[in-house]
Amino acid sequence: MKNLLIAISLLGLISCDSHPEESINRSVRATETYYTTWQHYLGDPGRSHFSTLDEINIENVSNLKVAWTYQSGGSGGDRNTQIQTNPLVVGDQLLGVSADMTLFSLDAATGEELWAFKPTAGDDSGLGVNRGLNYWPSDGSNPGRIFFASGRRLYALDITGGKPITSFGEDGSIDLAQGLGRDPESFAVVANTPGAVYENTLIMGHRAGESPGAAPGHIRAYDVITGEIKWTFHTIPYPDEYGYDTWPEEAYLTVGGANNWAGMALDEKRGIVFIPTGSAAFDFFGGDRIGENLFANTLLALDANTGERIWHFQMVRHDLWDRDLPAPPNLLTVERNGKEIPAVAQITKSGHVFVFHRETGEPLFPIEEKVYPASKLEGEDAWRVQPLPRWPKPFSRQELREDDLYAPDRPAFVDDFVDKDQNINPLTVRDKFRSVTSKGQFIPVDTKGVIVYPGFDGGAEWGGAAVDPRSGVMYVNSNEMAWIIRLRKIGGEGEVLSQGSVLTQVHCARCHGGELQGLGDAPSLQNLSGRLTANYISTIIKNGKGAMTPFPNLSEEEVKSITDFLLGHEEAGDHRAEVVVDVPYGVAGFGRFKDDRGFPVVKPPWGLLNAIDLNTGEYLWRVPLGHEDGLEDEEYPVSGTENYGGPVVTAGGVVFIAATKDEKVRAYSMSDGNTLWESDLPAGGYATPTTYQSGGKQYMVIACGGGKMGTKSGDTYVAFTLP
Repeated sequence: MKNLLIAISLLGLISCDSHPEESINRSVRATETYYTTWQHYLGDPGRSHFSTLDEINIENVSNLKVAWTYQSGGSGGDRNTQIQTNPLVVGDQLLGVSADMTLFSLDAATGEELWAFKPTAGDDSGLGVNRGLNYWPSDGSNPGRIFFASGRRLYALDITGGKPITSFGEDGSIDLAQGLGRDPESFAVVANTPGAVYENTLIMGHRAGESPGAAPGHIRAYDVITGEIKWTFHTIPYPDEYGYDTWPEEAYLTVGGANNWAGMALDEKRGIVFIPTGSAAFDFFGGDRIGENLFANTLLALDANTGERIWHFQMVRHDLWDRDLPAPPNLLTVERNGKEIPAVAQITKSGHVFVFHRETGEPLFPIEEKVYPASKLEGEDAWRVQPLPRWPKPFSRQELREDDLYAPDRPAFVDDFVDKDQNINPLTVRDKFRSVTSKGQFIPVDTKGVIVYPGFDGGAEWGGAAVDPRSGVMYVNSNEMAWIIRLRKIGGEGEVLSQGSVLTQVHCARCHGGELQGLGDAPSLQNLSGRLTANYISTIIKNGKGAMTPFPNLSEEEVKSITDFLLGHEEAGDHRAEVVVDVPYGVAGFGRFKDDRGFPVVKPPWGLLNAIDLNTGEYLWRVPLGHEDGLEDEEYPVSGTENYGGPVVTAGGVVFIAATKDEKVRAYSMSDGNTLWESDLPAGGYATPTTYQSGGKQYMVIACGGGKMGTKSGDTYVAFTLP
């Protein structure tokens, strides 16, 4: 059955007017280097997600069958374990990562395990998730190697047997917490996403914390042979560096974040690496970092040889909304007035696409500067002018209005952002909507509550967009989920708080919710007494677990205070709040805005797959992505769902994507968005697929880790091929 094509004008998402630029010749191009292999994260250094393979095509994709499955282990049924890996294929080896951070190599044609590598327990093994790997081929003198990050360590492994190359770093690995200009034992560092390999240089970002005490986000380049640092770019500039005056004088010593956790793209021909960065910490209050805050929330173009800045563009100034740039940019060629232009396109959580000339940073579509409200919080100074592209129009709706509410009279449920007496007298969706502020982008967070829409997970997310380098068309999946956030003044209005409650608001509520009731994949921290021991809780706070990073910046006393508070052993007045933290506000409420059925409060579609012509900025088609099984509404036969993971596009005219809450993988027509094939998965495929050729046959493989959006976890990689 063909997908229901969305009437764009009805959703108000984009205008039906033609683009004001002069029409251009949309000839098929072949000026970029394409890849028939999948030796790079997301397909190639430019992160196109594109393959020239065409054995599987629009005529036969409906015949796909399971070729092999591989149980990678490490799941154990825990809903908080996930696999988000986009596998590499080098020769006949497929390389992936399990939920417990074991790197493995399989025969790409059969799924038979060739070797596996598990970091030792002392190396923060099992922390976080791994989204991909870097491969460096042999230069004749040194063996080909796989770079694999687990916890705070980056390993170099011989690809032929999976053994650490002991000449790299310290016995085969380096500590990513070293070389950031601060005490490496005072913060957590994890590398979720691979960097980029340019000649003999590995350029790396990392994940940092998002609360006070986070690591800085400096970009480091390492020698692929020795592991030594070759250059560093300070994303929080040092004195006398460009951008230093956009921060307080001492910020480079104290403020964290502005890090590249989402990955990067590389123009090998020009020697330019394009690096998107995230927000500075703390996410939602910036009173200690007044200023524009370069180079947070910025697309950086750096010289891959030296790390010198070529150009930059900051998408969000003085970010107060956790608007990290969520995915690697895409490199492609577009046409303007008959001329081919090397371009770089960056998608955002707010649902926008920024497109620039790759060499100069000149915007290829108009960008509008708009004035937004001032902050109502004491000590905060929100940046009043923010940039947004006028074209292409956003691929997610931008403002939640009362007329957009799907079931306004149903009880509201906002994950953990609910009144304590809600079970007695629940608010309706309409009542909850009217109790907070909903005015679109860049409304500063306050103590009343602000709707952030699209939500904190996008819009676009870390799965990224695909581009067809032959035509300049982008394929991007998007979310339509509103979130609500509310802060609270710590110790305000005569309130006497314990040290543990204050630290919990500052460090824990960001992920576990204002009432600690659990948020998304983060479990509830309520009623832990009798379920968990003090030693177990303290160990997790110190060492981290799964996607939760450690908090080495907390003292033993502070860890004990949080532990005692969570177990109900600490009373208000135990220690005074003002001596604990410098941040005057903590998170009181934070969560998805849903009704009592668990559905988003906005009218469907709740997830979309979009095709955008980046030559013109025009949308070619939009279709709902996935379906909520519990929804039976004739008006919305295909609802779309929240989604994580990205698409892959092929010369066979097929878009492959899993990503959806309904735990399926699908193939769509690149030309019109029609559904060509779908298959159930053993768990949600919240990763980006890989397509490759082995033994003369084309395969598509997806990691089925599940564990998001309340779905079950899994440990299986599933490969499909034609009979």
